[in-house]
Amino acid sequence: MNMSVKRLEETGSALRNALAQQDWAAISVLDRQCRQAVDEAMSEPERDEVQLRHGMQQLLNLYGELVGACQTERQRIAGELRQLNQARESAKVYQLFG
Repeated sequence: MNMSVKRLEETGSALRNALAQQDWAAISVLDRQCRQAVDEAMSEPERDEVQLRHGMQQLLNLYGELVGACQTERQRIAGELRQLNQARESAKVYQLFG
């Protein structure tokens, strides 16, 4: 296995671990590293197409999971913001009549 494909797999594995822990800061950093690893793997003149294709498919599947997790997290945060806004509006009404 060449180094660029190995780096691609290692970065993808780290990204999967960060996703499992919902470590959004690490995901941001690892996303940039994955993009760099993909660029390096694609530009390598003597690459193993089969290994590269497998690694890219794994990464594609992972990013599908990541998008789903991001959508779920966005909905959760939106719900929290709605609750905060409702609580703030309720507090304003309470202050008017208190």
